[in-house]
Amino acid sequence: MMIRLAAILFAALAATLPARAFETLAGAAWVYDLTTDTVLLEKNAREKLPPASMSKLMTVNMLFEALRDGRVALDTQFAVSSKAKSMGGSKMFLDERDRPTVEDLIRGIIVHSGNDATVVVAEGLAGSEDNFAKLMTTRARAIGLEESSFGNASGLPDPRQLMSVRDLGLLAKRLINEFPEYYGYFSITSFTWKGITQPNRDPLLYRNIGADGLKTGFTDESGYGLVGSAKQGDRRVVFVIAGLPDEKTRAEEGERIVNWAFREFVQKTVATKGTAIADADVWMGSSPKVSLVIGEDVSMLLPSLAQEKLTGEVKFTGPFEAPIAEGQKLADLTISVPGMAPAVVPLVAGQAVTRGGFTTRLRTAFGILTRRVMAEVGS
Repeated sequence: MMIRLAAILFAALAATLPARAFETLAGAAWVYDLTTDTVLLEKNAREKLPPASMSKLMTVNMLFEALRDGRVALDTQFAVSSKAKSMGGSKMFLDERDRPTVEDLIRGIIVHSGNDATVVVAEGLAGSEDNFAKLMTTRARAIGLEESSFGNASGLPDPRQLMSVRDLGLLAKRLINEFPEYYGYFSITSFTWKGITQPNRDPLLYRNIGADGLKTGFTDESGYGLVGSAKQGDRRVVFVIAGLPDEKTRAEEGERIVNWAFREFVQKTVATKGTAIADADVWMGSSPKVSLVIGEDVSMLLPSLAQEKLTGEVKFTGPFEAPIAEGQKLADLTISVPGMAPAVVPLVAGQAVTRGGFTTRLRTAFGILTRRVMAEVGS
């Protein structure tokens, strides 16, 4: 059974007009509020693109998983091959005599964007970079990255090296949620290796907007990109932008997105625990009805300028057969907000309904018989 609620007066009273549309200069973009699990912006979000050094996040993920599983420790030393030493592009400046620790390599990948450091990790964990790239692709599928494949650990141009901005955002979300003990490495602003100090290439770390990582990327083919995250108050936003023309535009666009995400949306409690939303029929119960109530307070991210009321739709299959326990989930309430993805909220029984006695069963049976007779007469 479906009940449409034309205008539910929730605690927030009003929802909103859609937030002002954000016109990004990026060729592809994905913006996500991690706190409320809300996608705020998608532009070509599932298109497979060359991710450049942003794909190093997958290499870091593989290394964090190895740490979590106990296969390596932060002080585990890795050997440096001639291949690793000879890597071009951004470098940590490793050579064959070095024995960097896992922690050194984490810093070298995140801060220096070291292509040499990624090869050291790949060879140390999988024997060769080719084997590691295959493991990266398999693991990406397992963790829900549907548009990702890898040909190397560094993100250097390779026809197999493809990711969508949505996949990059989901990967960033995973690094934040699954590895909080290691996420702090992304906010390090510089790292010194063998007397050479290099700054973190993430431009937003220096702009006092709550940004604390994750990774930049650039090749001639991909353009300039950034996977970023920022935290202000209790909210955290993750975003990915790709296909920008230069470093300056990348930095400005990243800051614009962070400001838009925090200023155009506000988190509100839209439904409070115990609020009765609807009634449902009960079969063979001591009461013919049971109230459907909000089980827990519901918080949603809403555009900031309130104009229109929230609407809701209750869905369930009834009547419900007694006995029914208080707090038992019986239905779903879908809350719709103009311009936003709907939220689905469970509704529970507001009170217990015991099974009826002999009189109730007799009355129910009589009602069934009456309806059948009327149906036969009507036919």
